[in-house]
Amino acid sequence: MSLGQSIFESELGFPLMVVHRDALEHNVATMAAFARDHGMELAPHAKTHMSAEIAALQLEAGAWGLTVATPRQARTVRGFGVGRIMVANQVVDPAGLAWAAGELERDPEFEFLSFVDSEAGLDALSRHASSRPFRVLVELGHEGGRAGCRTLDDLLKLASHVQTAPGVELAGVAGYEGALKTADQVRKYLDLLQEAVEHVRVKSPILSVGGSQWFDVIGRELVATQARILLRSGAYVSHDDGYYRERTPFNRIDGELRPALEVWAHVLSTPEPGLAIVGMGKRDAPYDEGLPVPRRGGVTIVKLQDQHAIVRADGLSPGDLLAFGISHPCTAFDKWRVLPLVDRDYRVVGTIRTSF
Repeated sequence: MSLGQSIFESELGFPLMVVHRDALEHNVATMAAFARDHGMELAPHAKTHMSAEIAALQLEAGAWGLTVATPRQARTVRGFGVGRIMVANQVVDPAGLAWAAGELERDPEFEFLSFVDSEAGLDALSRHASSRPFRVLVELGHEGGRAGCRTLDDLLKLASHVQTAPGVELAGVAGYEGALKTADQVRKYLDLLQEAVEHVRVKSPILSVGGSQWFDVIGRELVATQARILLRSGAYVSHDDGYYRERTPFNRIDGELRPALEVWAHVLSTPEPGLAIVGMGKRDAPYDEGLPVPRRGGVTIVKLQDQHAIVRADGLSPGDLLAFGISHPCTAFDKWRVLPLVDRDYRVVGTIRTSF
């Protein structure tokens, strides 16, 4: 793609997802400032974008390192030159553990954290450890949640096992509050996490929490915690026009995030009055947490198919270009390998590449 050229006059074609530079840079700076102002460090979840260019922006803004979900993602972001990586899961994959052990052995400056919530997971780490131990965070879950020990007693028992296991070093505690429905539930859960930190016998413990819906509550509740707080929020980087627009903490506190992703597509057909078929589908935009959001008034998406959007609207003609915001950025970036970075006039000013 040619720098300086408008997407509407280029060879890129449509459908096309673009990244708005101003919104992207604003979001990175806004979350960096939020973490800094609340005494936390940001370890943004790179599963959202898996992009070297965006990772560089986050690290330049002061991020501690990057969070990922899998060892494969860890290997990818390590290739971006990232020196601190946290896998926000219990790692049991032998190939992934062998890679991590090799990286720790090869580079004494490399920092690698992962979660553990069972003796079986702990045993897997011990079996694959090199001369440098795996540093782990014992994970506390909650009823109906994802992974993690279900009670504080179970977590403390596991923490004791970690401290005697060969090849493993206890670094602190981790949790995930994103599935909780109310601020009161989040506060109670954070109280348990703080109690866990107080009971584990670790010098300079880490407490890692994550998610993009409750970081305002985290900022208030953990302000006095005697631990290094690593916040794993990820969706903030591009925000959206749907799911997170409705749920962002910036609806409750000062500041804002801006939607950075937009999909443009042609109207392909208008086979019936009030009905249009648009050339954008599930391969082009996320649909798991809400359908794309039309930027033109009077347009409603009723269904998304593989390569088509079924739209209700009047006055459209084949060849018309429509813009759509997205809902849920974590399933948006993976649909594109190369995205143009554009200015306010939709001129291409750079490239965002993804590595899923």
